[in-house]
Amino acid sequence: MPSTFPALSDALKGALAAILVAAPALFGAAVPAAAQTAPAAGNTDGRPQAQRGSATRLPRGERQQRGDNRAPAAPTQTPEEAKAGAQAALTAAGSSCQVTEATLRGQTADKTNVYEAICSAGPGFIVVTSTAPVASDCVLLAASAEAARAADPAADVGTICTLPANQNAQAVIFGYAKEAGLACQVDQGALRGQSSAGKPIYEIGCAGSDGAWIEKTADNGWDVTPCLQLGASGQTCNFTTADEQNADVKKLLAGTPGEACDVQQIRLMGQNARGTFMEAKCAAADTGYVVRVSEGVVGDVYTCAEAAHIGGGCTLTTAAAAPAAATEN
Repeated sequence: MPSTFPALSDALKGALAAILVAAPALFGAAVPAAAQTAPAAGNTDGRPQAQRGSATRLPRGERQQRGDNRAPAAPTQTPEEAKAGAQAALTAAGSSCQVTEATLRGQTADKTNVYEAICSAGPGFIVVTSTAPVASDCVLLAASAEAARAADPAADVGTICTLPANQNAQAVIFGYAKEAGLACQVDQGALRGQSSAGKPIYEIGCAGSDGAWIEKTADNGWDVTPCLQLGASGQTCNFTTADEQNADVKKLLAGTPGEACDVQQIRLMGQNARGTFMEAKCAAADTGYVVRVSEGVVGDVYTCAEAAHIGGGCTLTTAAAAPAAATEN
């Protein structure tokens, strides 16, 4: 796990209060209304439209292929024409995608083309060539569809990416973890929801160590919040176990007075200008330590007796205060 614990970003703070774990409505505005299908008349199930499936609606041409003879067939295009059309639309939408392959999925009601594009790196896209083209990330569309189906197996999830090369959500998310600077061996990843700033938040699982939530920033960087810190905020990481976090702290104690500690439980105490403070409870009775970590380096290790006046002292371990206890402001 990363050994430093950055402060929660303002956007992530807003997300923690009402994180969209299922996120069925996360990307309901991704495609213009012209590319969407109105709900059937007489739908009285009481659910918002987004909960009935918020991904891009199936274009007319594709609906026609499924037996809707009332909709005209979409025009055909050569692979080269489809690639050029998708690339022009994605570039106009501000995407950095370099299209390697594309297919015309159909048209909206106003004859606007809808493409699915494969990119040389990262996720693919569904892109609508409207006056202001709109691109919808295949990973996000898949997550929205999955959440909608979990809520209602019969949900209309709209148009999702179907090209084999775009069935790569895990690989894309693993790539995001690398971009974010996570040095662990990533073994799991999933969309958790969106921040108050509307940016996706992904959970990353690490083999044998603490995971993290990563949030895309406005400048295309990443904010990283370790699961240990999220736990202190009342959040839960699905891909990180207590044993993995304990193992990480045990590694931090190597070469310190607490290296013999068989860490059984940890607690994030807080942070100040000198670093982040954690309590570690050991398997040995009435034995524990407070560890200060700054920029990935262990600074001080105190026994619980010595740390009686640091952040209120140890709460996981019962220990009498030392005659000359350490103090921290």
